[in-house]
Amino acid sequence: MSRWAGVLLGLCLVFTAEMSAAAMVEVGQLSALRTALQQAGPGTTIRVLPGTYAGGIKAHNLQGTAQNPITITAVDSRLPPVFTGGTEGLKLSSCAYIKVQHLIFDGFSHNGINIDDANKKVASHHVVFDAVAVLNTGSRGNHDAIKFSGVHDFIVRHARIEGWGGSAVDLVGCRNGAIENCVFSGKQGFRGGNGIQIKGGSHDILVQNNLFRSAGMRTVQIGGLTGRPYFRPSVGDFEAKNVIIAGNTFIGGEAQMAWVTAQNSHVHHNLFYLPEKWLGRILQETKDSQFKRCQRGLFEQNVVVTDQRVNTFFNVGQGTAPETFVFRENLWFRPDGRNRPNLPSFEKDGLYDVDPMIVYSADGSLQVNSAAPELQRIGPAGYQSWVGREFADVKVPAVTIPEVKHSTLDWIEALMK
Repeated sequence: MSRWAGVLLGLCLVFTAEMSAAAMVEVGQLSALRTALQQAGPGTTIRVLPGTYAGGIKAHNLQGTAQNPITITAVDSRLPPVFTGGTEGLKLSSCAYIKVQHLIFDGFSHNGINIDDANKKVASHHVVFDAVAVLNTGSRGNHDAIKFSGVHDFIVRHARIEGWGGSAVDLVGCRNGAIENCVFSGKQGFRGGNGIQIKGGSHDILVQNNLFRSAGMRTVQIGGLTGRPYFRPSVGDFEAKNVIIAGNTFIGGEAQMAWVTAQNSHVHHNLFYLPEKWLGRILQETKDSQFKRCQRGLFEQNVVVTDQRVNTFFNVGQGTAPETFVFRENLWFRPDGRNRPNLPSFEKDGLYDVDPMIVYSADGSLQVNSAAPELQRIGPAGYQSWVGREFADVKVPAVTIPEVKHSTLDWIEALMK
């Protein structure tokens, strides 16, 4: 046999092995679903019949491939199966090339969905969650609707998350991921600490085109306070780095943005509507000298609408570097006319005294109804969305923080605000 014939035979054997593992499995009982997960290989699609099922689904080392991922989905997307009851809905450890879609997880006391790296042994990666709903997770405790630990190259899209105790999405030591086109709704009786929390050494994360409605005391938190043993892959000098928050709409919430021991973040083209106490918080919650001060954020081309509840726009804690945050080309509006905000550093080309004329849409989202030309390029309408391909590496755009030198005129304008 020639060398090339041997190579061709090897490729054929690999292809045949993957094809033989591919299967379409339809299940209507929890025991059948668990069996299907144990037997799944590259290309397997598990379709779940409508109905109500107990939670506690677990899988370890579930391995698809980029060409033949493993899919867990509903038989009928209009009648998604509901998993309910118990401590945790779905737990996947050290899994790769998995797609979960059109499922509902309702009423779990700890986590609705939990994806991890088997205690830092082998990372989960290339995981897609599409059109899932996670409802009523925990209540007052630190329990998350979706929790990712040590996961990379992931996409969460079109999710509906309502009512949680800790975070709607909690990322610990994750990288190269996107959360997009989701709806996060806080709920009475649930603590709702964060809508999205990105911490524990996480980096290169994109949060785009989501709707947050009263979604936590700190709606999106870049960074946090993580115990050293939980950092992935190791402890550096940041909780979160290279994070982009763009094209989103925020409604209510005590503080709609928070930066905590974070570096290099870009918050742009969002609509921030009626925060309840602060627009943002810049904090350093660790006393560990290994970590750099919270620093270097770019906040630009956002539309911000506030009322009398916001007196201090940014709550700045000790040990931070607010002077390294850059503000430019944001629109600030308040119905009583007090439109110039007090910011932790200078703003370049801020826009004032333009009413964006916010109106509610039928789906509960907001729209800018003003025809002012400035509003064509700022806020969500001016955002060009990043588009990623499922099961490819998630390459989030690079974050670049400009170096800004302020003139004497900037100082005079700031003092006159």
